[in-house]
Amino acid sequence: MNDTTTLTSLADPDSPRLPAPDTDTGTETGRVLHIRLLRAARHYLPVLALYGVLKLIGFIVFMYLLDSAGDFRKKDPRFGGGTHAWDVLASWDGWWYQQVAAHGYDPALVPVPGAKGLITLEGNSAAFFPLYPATMRLVSECTGLGLYGSGMLVSVVASFVAALGIYAVAAQLGGRRAGLAAAGLWAVWPGSGVEWAGYSESLYVALAVWTCHSVMNDRWLTAGVLTFTAGLNRPTAVALIAALTVAALLALHRRHEDIARPWTAILIAPLGLVGYLLWVGNAMGDLGGYFELQDRAWAHSFDYGKHTVNVFTSMAVGNFDYLFAYPFADVIGAMVTLLALLLIPLLIRQRPPLVLTVYTVLTFAMVMGSQQIFGNVSRYLLPAFPLFVSLAIRLRNVPLPLLCCLLGIMAVASGSYAGYVLFELGVP
Repeated sequence: MNDTTTLTSLADPDSPRLPAPDTDTGTETGRVLHIRLLRAARHYLPVLALYGVLKLIGFIVFMYLLDSAGDFRKKDPRFGGGTHAWDVLASWDGWWYQQVAAHGYDPALVPVPGAKGLITLEGNSAAFFPLYPATMRLVSECTGLGLYGSGMLVSVVASFVAALGIYAVAAQLGGRRAGLAAAGLWAVWPGSGVEWAGYSESLYVALAVWTCHSVMNDRWLTAGVLTFTAGLNRPTAVALIAALTVAALLALHRRHEDIARPWTAILIAPLGLVGYLLWVGNAMGDLGGYFELQDRAWAHSFDYGKHTVNVFTSMAVGNFDYLFAYPFADVIGAMVTLLALLLIPLLIRQRPPLVLTVYTVLTFAMVMGSQQIFGNVSRYLLPAFPLFVSLAIRLRNVPLPLLCCLLGIMAVASGSYAGYVLFELGVP
């Protein structure tokens, strides 16, 4: 209501009366909060419901296949053996995270007797970054769930937070339908089996996607703090740090006011990652100790893609005689790699904010340029969420019932390729 209307209503006794101001500030604040919560629920509950239903479908299929096969009972308890299929969800890396949560770190480069150049894994849990096990321990202390239940709770909650972030990014670029499609693709993507497991991916993606969303909306301090936190979760946060830095420098180049916040974000973003690497190096008596640990204990190193080329050339002739060969999981990894090579140009053609492009390309380059268990590629590329954001934008014109049907079929399939194959036939 403008000033003229207000004056007219006061002068004319027949005009509608303005409501008397509510003198109860607390009641008014509560009413506003209630309205905002209702609006948020209407807007975001469909996103959470879609993601949750798709994940639940895949999860049920995964657990059914796992229990039917029963192979998990024959394996090393650290890597999936146990009396229940549920134990598999906290196997492999999940076992290490529980050890860190329970006992902390004791970094040491202890040589393997008689094995030249190798160091023992014992005590070398420092390869696993601290944020996820620390959160697991905190939740366990507060809820009494135990480390297994707390780790699962953290992963599941973080996966929903990530789904909301992926929706928000995609909706900002391509509308609500694109956001729904992106959240759905996050539920069924290759490697999505670890989203509801004792792994750190869901927590990392939640931090990464909201970092990118914050950068896209000039919330630099929030982006800096989130990137700092992500650096305590996974070493691939290097890609997120670089993406934030490039986007911040571009923003500084384009404007001359309000430069303090982008510079602050640039300065605090790498502190989590660098701080942890320096702490591990100092504890080992070698500032490069973390990288030596990864290479000599875990056979993980950056080799500029030599191992990846070896895997592809070997698989092309039907040969699986290479380092860490897991045929079923490796085939899925190869398919995911080829899919990413198709989706990256699609992402670039859509000209998204620079932070998304830099983050995606660097994440892909880091994964492909490393010597590692190739069957894990589908999991390592799961954080490259802009890949399926670009695909979701293309799917926004698909009728919603058909889109839900397609995603539902993919959810059933994901119980096999993103769950059973990775956890039971490969290494997740």
